[in-house]
Amino acid sequence: MTHAGSIRTLPLIALVVLMTFTSLVATPAWSQTSSADTQQGTPSGAGMQAGAAVSTILYFPFKAAFAIGGGIVGGLAYLFSGLNEQTAKSIWVPSLYGTYVITPEHLTGDRSVRFLGVATDDTATGSSSTPAMEPAR
Repeated sequence: MTHAGSIRTLPLIALVVLMTFTSLVATPAWSQTSSADTQQGTPSGAGMQAGAAVSTILYFPFKAAFAIGGGIVGGLAYLFSGLNEQTAKSIWVPSLYGTYVITPEHLTGDRSVRFLGVATDDTATGSSSTPAMEPAR
């Protein structure tokens, strides 16, 4: 591998390390304050947390790439539509919002995984400019 090739792979390696660290540290922290308290401290609970971490590692890159692409396309749509904010929002809301981290509640079916974000009622009517993200527990 040439020196230039190793420089190009360095950001990818850093991203994988960051995603792994985040999913292994953040997922157990979120699950401690959730409805899965009954399984906490049990082998089953540990297995669900490990499964959620592995699922996040596999799922997050696709969601992040979709969000980045949607952000770029939404920005271009905003510019080419004559600065029409509704046109941009119709792209930004589904692509930028939704589930980014898989938790044990997602694996048990207690919460749904939303790859596409959903606007709140206020956003749909245009009275608010911030769509609702999935609530953290």
